Amino acid sequence: MKNFKRNEMCGNLREKDIDREVILMGWIQRARNLGSIIFVDLRDTTGFSQIVFDDTVSESMFKEAEKLRSEYVIAVKGKVRARSSVNEEIPTGKVEVLAGELSILNEAETPPIYIKDGDNVDEAMRLKYRYLDLRKPSMQNTLKLRAKVASVFRRTLEEERFIEIETPFLGKPTPEGARDYLVPSRLSEGKFYALPQSPQLFKQLLMVSGMDRYFQIVKCFRDEDLRANRQPEFTQVDLEMSFVDVDDVIELNEKVLKAIFKEIKGIDIEMPIQRMTYKESMDRFGVDKPDLRFGMELVNITEIVKDAEFKVFSSQAVEGSSVRAICVEGGESFSRKDIDKLEAFVKTYGAKGLAWIKITEEGVNSPIAKFLKEEEISAIVDKTSAKKGDLILIVADKDNVVFDSLGNLRNKIAKDNNLYSNDDYKLVWILEFPLFEYDEEEERLVAKHHPFTHPMDEDIELLESQPEKVRAKAYDIVINGEEMGGGSIRISNSKLQERMFKALGFTQEEAMDKFGFLIEAFKYGTPPHGGLAYGFDRMIMTLAGIENIRDVIAFPKTQSATCLMTSAPTEVTEAQLEEIHMKIR
Repeated sequence: MKNFKRNEMCGNLREKDIDREVILMGWIQRARNLGSIIFVDLRDTTGFSQIVFDDTVSESMFKEAEKLRSEYVIAVKGKVRARSSVNEEIPTGKVEVLAGELSILNEAETPPIYIKDGDNVDEAMRLKYRYLDLRKPSMQNTLKLRAKVASVFRRTLEEERFIEIETPFLGKPTPEGARDYLVPSRLSEGKFYALPQSPQLFKQLLMVSGMDRYFQIVKCFRDEDLRANRQPEFTQVDLEMSFVDVDDVIELNEKVLKAIFKEIKGIDIEMPIQRMTYKESMDRFGVDKPDLRFGMELVNITEIVKDAEFKVFSSQAVEGSSVRAICVEGGESFSRKDIDKLEAFVKTYGAKGLAWIKITEEGVNSPIAKFLKEEEISAIVDKTSAKKGDLILIVADKDNVVFDSLGNLRNKIAKDNNLYSNDDYKLVWILEFPLFEYDEEEERLVAKHHPFTHPMDEDIELLESQPEKVRAKAYDIVINGEEMGGGSIRISNSKLQERMFKALGFTQEEAMDKFGFLIEAFKYGTPPHGGLAYGFDRMIMTLAGIENIRDVIAFPKTQSATCLMTSAPTEVTEAQLEEIHMKIR
């Protein structure tokens, strides 16, 4: 590099550096040749500096500068001076560097994508040329944010006596949860490892080992059908604590969250964070991850319409079904076409339809008004606190359909109508989840979280007789309608764990086959323990105000779990298959 040694970064130059000699290195964002003078915008990970080549440099150096094009990598030595035309849009806009020496370190072909923010390039192209996409300031800033959040996690947890311990990636396939990624073993013919969906079993074993407080920032893997913001490999901040109950885990994590929001966003979040039971969350918001930045809460109007002549409503006044409504403030302005779109939306969640009532200056406007008595309509209006100019939206069905439909409709209306600010952060703990949920495909009870979740003490006696009523010592931290993390107190008693396996339909042989090493470990003195895992990628999305999970991961996969840059997954040779004792059918 012609004995050049970088002594400053492009984005750091300010007026205090005037008359200082600097050596900068980076990529050319743009080069402008005006004949007798050449301006170059030089970029590195800190920002931009303007470099000037004029008639004060040698003729040979000026000719060299005339070769410069976008994305060339150069080193330049020169003196900082005040800029005659200030650029207020960049931090270095009051100064520039008058070049004295130039070294072209590498030339570059014309990039297939623009290296600038807001270029609207197709995402497939961005992912194929990810190494170019990552040169953009916005992408680099997001990865810096990611690193800073990880640092706050580490520092805060270490101050609370946690130690960072790695757990294996090659483990044992286990039932429950999502589908495992399987890895064939070359040395053990016909046998497979599984990549971890989480470090759950190992972190419990660390508590049995007496580690007391453990954490790691770890990759996890799930071979499941991907939705918009899911990745086959994702990152968790995983932690576990011994001799704790629910309150201890929550209080510790409130310290962590407080530190993150203070250092990253400069916000003092209110402590303690609000708590809400799963049942209250479902009744009020229809979902177990409520967005508290706006109102529009669900209202149960079943009692009002249970005897109505309108059978669509009255037929749902039975156990497990209900009629519920949300009131959209100012919703009178919604056209019939708008409401039809909302109806189509709730049908995707299983609803058969969407009833509506507008409160206008002239009175009630609704296609169902003729099927309801005046006092029934009046009671609905009162119960929903609707006023003139508002719109009441109603779904009648099984509770799970009503909750799904109205809970997601509430979020959609708020997003479409800008009812909240992304700079506003509302946090809430959701507690007392059901221990089990019914899997309609398998026609059996499955663990809502995982098979090691401890039941609420007062519900243990219901495990065999009424398992559907058993609540879990489980908790989620929800931020702005997104689950940022979840965890539970674990079962630490062998006999209770056996009862849990039995409730899930495992025979003793099946339980020993899948989890025998954990069951065995529990025989040798197990402390009460619990923990929590944060979805790290989702947290970065929230803190950065980004809606696409692929924009917070350096090298993400597509929605079909492929890497457009490396072309993974790929075929392998017959020799490679033979080594692991496999054939492609």
